[in-house]
Amino acid sequence: QVQLVESGGGLVQAGGSLRLSCAASGRTFSSYAMGWFRQAPGKEREFVSAISLSSDTTYYADSVKGRFTISRDNAKNTVYLQMNSLKPEDTAVYYCAARSIKVATMPNLYNYWGQGTQVTVSS
Repeated sequence: QVQLVESGGGLVQAGGSLRLSCAASGRTFSSYAMGWFRQAPGKEREFVSAISLSSDTTYYADSVKGRFTISRDNAKNTVYLQMNSLKPEDTAVYYCAARSIKVATMPNLYNYWGQGTQVTVSS
């Protein structure tokens, strides 16, 4: 079992940057692949990025590729999402999620979810 708590969301102007953090409880963080997802009002939850156990594999949605960077620090039980060149269409609630061992991009494959953090990008 792992509990996830996101932080770092907020209001930013288009072109700005934010860094989201997701702190995980438990001693087995390094055995979980981690993902970031987002959900805008009236839309389904969508994949943003994911990272493997040892950070050797990362995935990005086409819409964020080249602007967002996922990373993790297993010593700190934390996964990050650095978001640069933000656009109004990035506005959403951002969730981190964990699943055992294998990295994935489908939200239904993740077992544990945080409560989300709001990101709002103004034009």
